[in-house]
Amino acid sequence: MMLMRVWLAGLFLFCLQGQLNAALPQVPTRGGVPTLAPLVAQVTPAVVNIAVITRAPEENHPLARDPFFRRFFGLRSAEPQVSAGSGVIVDARAGYVLTNHHVIKEATEVYVTLKDNRRFPARLIGSDAGTDIALLAIAPEGLSELRFGDSDALQVGDFVLAIGNPFGIGQTVTSGIVSALGRSGLLPEGFEDFIQTDASINPGNSGGALINLKGELIGINTAIIGPSGGNVGIGFAVPTSIARAVMAQLIRFGEVRRGRLGISMQDLTPTLARTLGVSAREGAVIAQVQPGSPAAQAGLREGDVVLAVNERAVRGSADLRNRFGLSPVGEVLELRVARGAEERRVRVRIGELESSAVAGAEALPQLAGAALANAERSVGPIREPVVLVTRVEPGSIAFRTGLRAGDAIIGVNRRRTGSVNELSVLLRGTDRALLNVLRGDTLLTIALR
Repeated sequence: MMLMRVWLAGLFLFCLQGQLNAALPQVPTRGGVPTLAPLVAQVTPAVVNIAVITRAPEENHPLARDPFFRRFFGLRSAEPQVSAGSGVIVDARAGYVLTNHHVIKEATEVYVTLKDNRRFPARLIGSDAGTDIALLAIAPEGLSELRFGDSDALQVGDFVLAIGNPFGIGQTVTSGIVSALGRSGLLPEGFEDFIQTDASINPGNSGGALINLKGELIGINTAIIGPSGGNVGIGFAVPTSIARAVMAQLIRFGEVRRGRLGISMQDLTPTLARTLGVSAREGAVIAQVQPGSPAAQAGLREGDVVLAVNERAVRGSADLRNRFGLSPVGEVLELRVARGAEERRVRVRIGELESSAVAGAEALPQLAGAALANAERSVGPIREPVVLVTRVEPGSIAFRTGLRAGDAIIGVNRRRTGSVNELSVLLRGTDRALLNVLRGDTLLTIALR
């Protein structure tokens, strides 16, 4: 009997070891020791260091530009400030480099340094504060690139590597797993679906690569949670499903052009599912449909549950908002919708932002580079006044802040504004404020600095 127990125990351990080996990725060995060195050598040439030069704060003060006041107060010439970040070459032939919006948003000059120490000046193709993604271009001279992976296929527990330039000390590789998916609520600008990882991410890693063990890019590292911004095992990356959609629009338009469907939505909960007679466990419930909107024209109704967009399952309202918010005006989406026990397919076209701007756009000093006009937007049968951003000059203060043409400013520090004059009064005497902005169907908070 004892021999039988020992034999069974050995058989169990053998089977368990076989299952573990099947579950874990195949890792090469060197001298009998597992190593990721071949993978690292393959991918790191495509991850770059980014040096960003910005104006010193003193340069923006009018008195600091006057030689008399500089001499009288003993002010020295303001020195440009230099900060460091990371980026990923995703198209070697075009020289395209993905990074974060917050890395380059106030840049006057940007330089990219490769692993072999070659240094290139970079040109900003465009950036998007709503997703914290920016696209640069450098000379396409003997570059390596990372191929995109499918971030939608990720599961909690998958192994990942984070590569970047923490603290500006040079290229660094850290490892971990996917800790969570679909994280949101970290940034005020709106479109969030973060990958959470325990791979060490520190200041300077922003814009760097999060890769799987196939060497595929599955995220752009963007944020950390920790004391003084240091790593405590909680880091976040923008999934490539979002980064690629943003990149496509930046290449085409130089900005992300978001439209509207005219709906408000909420997560599907078990209670709502029972009330609506829906068997699905995940999805987004349409809470309101604006009359005359693209959603109304497509036949969507309050109480409909959106289960999938273009055959990709919808996890909740934030997920659906991201899908709509990253779709350009005019794109047709196919929705799979549950209406009670019945499922149907609905095709809906992303519409343009509604506005009736008056002639004569104005500009404000705090929003230099943006032209503003009084306008109205539809809220059901009601028309309410807003301040419409009619034009934003690329590279301007307003552009770097995150404003885009088509945005509707509805408040400052949560105080309502419906005209350019009211906005001017609320901004008077300050260059730091939080703008409450509508972009399509999404409410954003954009910080002026």
